Amino acid sequence: MPRAAAAALRRQSGCGLNSSCAMKNPVRIAIAGAGLIGKRHAEAIAATPGVELHSIIDPSQAGRAHADEIGADWHASLAALFESGKPDGVILATPNQLHVENALECVAAGVPALIEKPLATDLAAGQDLVLAGQRAGVPLLVGHHRRHNPLIAQAKAQIEDGLLGTLVAVHGMFWLMKPDDYFETDWRRQPGGGPIFLNLIHDIDLLRHLIGEIVSVQALSSNAVRGNPVEETAALVFRFDNGVLGTFSLSDTIVAPWSWELTASENPAYPPTGQSCYFIGGTHGSMELPNAKVWSNPAKRSWWEPISATRYPVGREDPLVRQIEQFARVIRGEEAPLVPASEGLKTLQVIDAVQRSALSGQAVAL
Repeated sequence: MPRAAAAALRRQSGCGLNSSCAMKNPVRIAIAGAGLIGKRHAEAIAATPGVELHSIIDPSQAGRAHADEIGADWHASLAALFESGKPDGVILATPNQLHVENALECVAAGVPALIEKPLATDLAAGQDLVLAGQRAGVPLLVGHHRRHNPLIAQAKAQIEDGLLGTLVAVHGMFWLMKPDDYFETDWRRQPGGGPIFLNLIHDIDLLRHLIGEIVSVQALSSNAVRGNPVEETAALVFRFDNGVLGTFSLSDTIVAPWSWELTASENPAYPPTGQSCYFIGGTHGSMELPNAKVWSNPAKRSWWEPISATRYPVGREDPLVRQIEQFARVIRGEEAPLVPASEGLKTLQVIDAVQRSALSGQAVAL
């Protein structure tokens, strides 16, 4: 039965993710890569009704031991997995350099894949992957999980509804201190292992999601503190397609409370600070995130007038669990991906422009 017809039949019968038939026929998702993020995905699957862990794919003995520990089937490779029987979907939490190769294996097998960021390590390979998925009709999603946070859904709706008026400017910060032992792993001291590629990519994706497409970038970078070949600090200026101007300050060598990791309470590994790290300004108000505060003049808009903040409460849910829930609905044919591979590619294009601008000292147009 074609995918669209099957999806229509499920909708007519009420066989959605939270229905009884979903419980009887759970979506089976395999995880490739048993590192830190792979283990978090396994925990998210365990917390998601209507979804179950199919298997762990990891060539290492540590990966096999983890599969045994959680009672999951184990395979040394995706090829071995697909030979033994296909899951309904695969999460690719493998090293960045393997993302395209692994995703193409999933496309060839006709199995939807959720690819951890980044989509690819170079733009050409990322473009080829997006086209391959589209031509084969195999859904490919990218793990920019912050879009699944209810806070972000609320903020996007408020912005689109005009709560802030016409958007004018946005500022973001990623200031934190990565400890010395973090850099004992060699690749973290080399180009490509710094905060632009590893951390800023999430912030860029959220800025694109909330504000609009970025059309030009100006960036400066520095390695003045540690002296490693990779950047540790960067300053950025963006122009968005709707005329909004943006700035971003990025550093992994500052002791500070202003980063998404330390403000959003998404990951229990990071101590929450209660601060905000994004500031979005419009002609009728300004928004702090993740504090969910909106500042405005109660009456006349003027710097002479009183200004006050309204906090908009929103329920806390684990974005990784919500991402799994959405992946399952995509697999069942019930909805389109929130973050398809094409979106991951657009975010990667901005990161590439940031890196090129930092290297040349010149503005880069997208």
